Amino acid sequence: MPQPAWSAGSLADRLPFLRRRGLLTHAVRAFFLARGYTEVETPYAVPTPGEEVHLSAFATERVFPDGARRKLWLHTSPEFAMKKLLAGGAGPIFQFARVWRNGEGSDLHAPEFTMLEWYRPGATMADLIAETFSLLRAVLPPVVTCRGATTDLAGYETLTMAEAFSRHVGADVLASEGDAPALASQAGTKLRDGESWEDLFFRLLLERVEPCIGRERPTFLTHWPAAQAALARRDPADPRVAERFELFVCGIELANAFVELTDATEQRARFMADRTRRHAITGAQDWPLDEDFLAALESGLPPCAGIALGFDRLAMLAAGADRIEQVLWLPA
Repeated sequence: MPQPAWSAGSLADRLPFLRRRGLLTHAVRAFFLARGYTEVETPYAVPTPGEEVHLSAFATERVFPDGARRKLWLHTSPEFAMKKLLAGGAGPIFQFARVWRNGEGSDLHAPEFTMLEWYRPGATMADLIAETFSLLRAVLPPVVTCRGATTDLAGYETLTMAEAFSRHVGADVLASEGDAPALASQAGTKLRDGESWEDLFFRLLLERVEPCIGRERPTFLTHWPAAQAALARRDPADPRVAERFELFVCGIELANAFVELTDATEQRARFMADRTRRHAITGAQDWPLDEDFLAALESGLPPCAGIALGFDRLAMLAAGADRIEQVLWLPA
């Protein structure tokens, strides 16, 4: 029978990883404070946990002193709250946020984990890539080994999604956008029953692209198809793509970043489209639209870029851990 996570034997096995995690926390905080960032804290229980189509939220409830009740959700990201602070003039900010995503669990996923999220007014995608790489160099060893892969942090590569699909899938992901049969034909695969273009895009990304990138050196996978823009703005030079990137180190997806969309009208339209898709997938899960966030955009969110980095995965890289539970004090 497995030992409880708090037992002396189990904790002793994790202590070297956990102590490295503690040092990493101090190093990351020092990195941002030295660059003029302000550390913030935002609420965890919120009326709207996010609009991400494929994430499932934990429900909770607030009971007021007069007995009134209000349904709340544990947030899946502090993004909305932090951008409200940016609209109010907070300047460059960062946060170690506890976040919750229901239904998740694997060697790289936990239902409750820590997200390192930061936003920098005036930053371009190139600025954010450079800063993220500087963070890696500042807080990790020059060479990191994790889950059987070794990555040298002497340099990095940037790879557009179009380049990645051309190289590893043999398909023109932008020309085929929205046409699942065309993408399947180019990729030399068969469409599964009910598989949409988006479903096939992510299947090919997971099966053929991600296993090949971010291993010998960090890879920033940039310029995602506009349909995957989420809260990123479209590239002014090519509206077929969004100014979004993901970072891979030791073959692990470490971070997701956007040059932020600041247009409230376009953001509302995207939210409504995402809600329709999410309802079709999850059925019952629903919450009010975050009108407060849209009001913040209306008031004038400054041009900015932001990134969400899985801090537990960063700790895995720093400590050479194989499983996320090794860097958690009390795994779920």
